[in-house]
Amino acid sequence: MGRWTIHAGAAVLMLALVMDGWGYAQVEEKGWGFGTDLGFITGTTNSTVFALNFQADYYVAREFSIGPMFQWVPVGDLKQYAFAGAARYHYHVNDRFNIVPFAGIGFMHADLDTIRGGVRIDRNDTSYYIPIGVSFEYQATPRLAFSNTIMFNLHDINMSPSLQPDTTSVSVLLGMRFGP
Repeated sequence: MGRWTIHAGAAVLMLALVMDGWGYAQVEEKGWGFGTDLGFITGTTNSTVFALNFQADYYVAREFSIGPMFQWVPVGDLKQYAFAGAARYHYHVNDRFNIVPFAGIGFMHADLDTIRGGVRIDRNDTSYYIPIGVSFEYQATPRLAFSNTIMFNLHDINMSPSLQPDTTSVSVLLGMRFGP
């Protein structure tokens, strides 16, 4: 069984678990929300890098949202762009705390332009992108939450020849969410 099959199977399983609660959710609030994060990604072809995340969520129900997610590495030798459609299940622990597991699927493009050992390396690659993670949110107001997100990213960036393939990375991000 190939690595792609295992990654795709994991993403489908996570998406099915997230969507399991969708049928039982009462439709209370529909509308758009958005969020932004900043933090770090470890395990990239350029070690640990600074990243920005942006997301938009259409709330199908109070507990379930779907929408696009964009991750961007804007500075340094590595320029990376990742775009995915994501599904999120919003578990409201109480009036102040939410746990939001999510999964998505999309694509990633990485461009590395650096000098290592006196040799210039200018390589790029595009791959599938499967983000799987969880956000822990503190609800400051009914429409504003502060969040901490841990995300496991599956992809297959290969900057060959001469660089090791990059198949996984972990993102740790802090941000804000604005709900409908």
